[in-house]
Amino acid sequence: MNKKATKSECIKRSKTKQERFKCLAEYRTNEILRKIRILGNCSNRSFYSYSEEEIEKIFNEIEEALKKTEVKFTFSKKKKFKL
Repeated sequence: MNKKATKSECIKRSKTKQERFKCLAEYRTNEILRKIRILGNCSNRSFYSYSEEEIEKIFNEIEEALKKTEVKFTFSKKKKFKL
């Protein structure tokens, strides 16, 4: 049975920067996906009441945060040193 590594186990086992990145990125991505699934539980209209505007605001915020994070991983070719 394959047990998923905890964050601390991941750091301890990783010997290289690449291994640390892969392990932590996988762990953190899975945590985000789990939280998104949990957020989806709020869609049950039998238990919750919400407007279209509220839902739009939630997803706009999530999309904006995702875009900002993606930019951090983008290698820019535009930045060149000039004298």
